[in-house]
Amino acid sequence: MFVSKYSNPEFSPYDDDSVPETTVPGNWPAPTVSHALAASLTLPGSKSLTNRELVLAALSDGPSVLHSPLHSRDSALMIEALRALGVGITEIATGNPFGPDLAIVPGELEGGSSIDCGLAGTVMRFLPPVAALALGPIAFDGDEAARRRPMRTTIDSLRALGVDVSDDGRGTLPFSLYGMGSVSGGEISIDASASSQFVSGLLLAAARFEDGLTLRHTGEKLPSMPHIEMTIACLAARGVIVESPEPGVWIVPAGAIHAIDVELEPDLSNAAPFLAAAVVAGGTVTIEGWPESTTQVGADLEQLLPLFGAVATRTDGALTIDGGAGIIGGNNFPGIELDLSTGGELAPTIIALAALASSPSTITGIGHLRGHETDRLAALSAEINALGGAVTELEDGVHIEPRQLHGGIWHSYEDHRMSTAGAIIGLAIAGVEVEGIDATAKTLPQFPQLWATLVGDAPLTTSTLGLL
Repeated sequence: MFVSKYSNPEFSPYDDDSVPETTVPGNWPAPTVSHALAASLTLPGSKSLTNRELVLAALSDGPSVLHSPLHSRDSALMIEALRALGVGITEIATGNPFGPDLAIVPGELEGGSSIDCGLAGTVMRFLPPVAALALGPIAFDGDEAARRRPMRTTIDSLRALGVDVSDDGRGTLPFSLYGMGSVSGGEISIDASASSQFVSGLLLAAARFEDGLTLRHTGEKLPSMPHIEMTIACLAARGVIVESPEPGVWIVPAGAIHAIDVELEPDLSNAAPFLAAAVVAGGTVTIEGWPESTTQVGADLEQLLPLFGAVATRTDGALTIDGGAGIIGGNNFPGIELDLSTGGELAPTIIALAALASSPSTITGIGHLRGHETDRLAALSAEINALGGAVTELEDGVHIEPRQLHGGIWHSYEDHRMSTAGAIIGLAIAGVEVEGIDATAKTLPQFPQLWATLVGDAPLTTSTLGLL
């Protein structure tokens, strides 16, 4: 039987017998390649979709089954939080090497519990509106880094809906609320400029509000619109039709959220570093199970990676990136000018590639990344510059000048996408060591094993994935 290890914040992807002998605990030597790649990989389910579907299944009018969900720290935190609220969630054994399916049986939501958000934005922003539907007190807290993530919009929106919330004026974790068993709903206005998750969190629960919800965004910018479109699509599949009469306004009618069985797509954002590896090393990388159509922002990789000179090819159920000769074959790819406001979670991968480019790059539309797992703009700038790079922070992005990089320690800041960005640079630059590679357990616990397979250092089996 599969036992999830990822709810433990101390979990390391090297907890099994596949630990490379060269691995130093907390310090992962990023593999450097000297040959073109020829890899084909399958990835586990989408974190964004898994956590949305878990919430909707918990609020639905009957049992649901999630097929091929993600099993990671973020999803484990969501599962344990929903269980604490009275939702039944059990595992169904399958042949999927990434873990079992999940059967969800809604229950009467109950308070009197504490919810550990870890560092998961989907937990800290999706669960409070759900918890407001329970009866009784519920406390929210998370990792130390989570206490620095913006939460005021969620807290203020709950108060606007009549929910009793106590945060001692911090506007961050920890906070608590007292659910009355129902939420009246109605019309509220919020500023979701810091994260689209503030909108999605309200939309996911809104059909269960007595009067539904009319939600209006008042800020000048709204990042990551594809994530809101993903939320709306998930709701529509369960019979909840969200109207948007004008940009920044959403109307959710009160009504049932229907129970359905869902097949989860692979996580296309987690595919980013693997596909980017083809640009660096040359050769081809194929991700199997690529959906024909999707609301995941990772789908933009098909257009983004060719900006660095790669060729993207779609075949039935797969996406292949051909990096040609790559850097190691003497093919210097150009820098880019790019507004990445719709796909900010791809920024660490794109910036890592830009740091290896032969001409300057400017990436904008990503100022909101300062409020992610860490201040990603500051972190990426600091780590690239520490390896000899020349990155300058802008108000809404970064500018990268080409420099010859060298090896050194790459700090993860407990951020999974920082860890994978270091791995990308390590493909071309010898001596890069990623501190805290276990941060990848947040959304892709098997990252080191999959990366070793990518570069040809190890075959991929259920044993090397650590899932036996």
